[in-house]
Amino acid sequence: MTTVSGLEVGRPVEGVFAVRSKERRLTRRGDPFLSLTLADATGAVPAVVFDEPDFFATRFEAGDRVRVTGDVITRGGRPVVRVRHLRPARDEAAPEALLPRSHRDPDELFGFVLHLADEVGDPGLRATLGTLTGDDELAAAWRTVPCTRSGHHAYLGGLVEHTVGVAALCQTLCTWHPRLDADLLLAAALVHDIGYVRCWRLGATVEPTDEGRMLGHLTIGQDIVGAAAGRAGLAADRRRALLHAVALHHGPLPG
Repeated sequence: MTTVSGLEVGRPVEGVFAVRSKERRLTRRGDPFLSLTLADATGAVPAVVFDEPDFFATRFEAGDRVRVTGDVITRGGRPVVRVRHLRPARDEAAPEALLPRSHRDPDELFGFVLHLADEVGDPGLRATLGTLTGDDELAAAWRTVPCTRSGHHAYLGGLVEHTVGVAALCQTLCTWHPRLDADLLLAAALVHDIGYVRCWRLGATVEPTDEGRMLGHLTIGQDIVGAAAGRAGLAADRRRALLHAVALHHGPLPG
């Protein structure tokens, strides 16, 4: 079975892929064709359907799994899969099998999150972190979802991997600059992107949830962290400082 990473120009293609995007276009002569993005756990590649595009267009939608046969051509200076035949393949591959994933064990990475949370000395901040990590549903999503859809850490387990990386850097920074509020900085590093747990819907592709698309991970993160801080009894000034870090970690608000 062909994978995206194994594609070679001039070679045949046969494999199961997720359809990340689907668009009907016209050639320069005005003939219709389908422009697709096909993906699996090893990467993504553009694809085209020139033969009977309107027939094939009725057989699948973006986000579906499809079995493709065809070959690899060069188009616009880059490799493109020319699809000869395509059919639905919902029963031939589990959706998550077509998503890229971290090379590191998410459970092991979450263990580092728990360890770093225990390094926070402030009782209120530590209790807030414990409330978050002790929420089984939240923790499962934290270990699973990507950090972004197509940017950094855009793979299963990406969020927890990014969380550990940022928190470890902040912990090291505090040893160099002892005047920093180490407890607040470490706690903020651990939760700064936690809003992503409600931003993504995972299937054969990663799609934004309505909440993620409309509110974004900063607003969602404030909601999650604020609720946990309330349950943990975090003092108002510390709660405000922690939420400030979540809300503004991408920079000051405009205006």
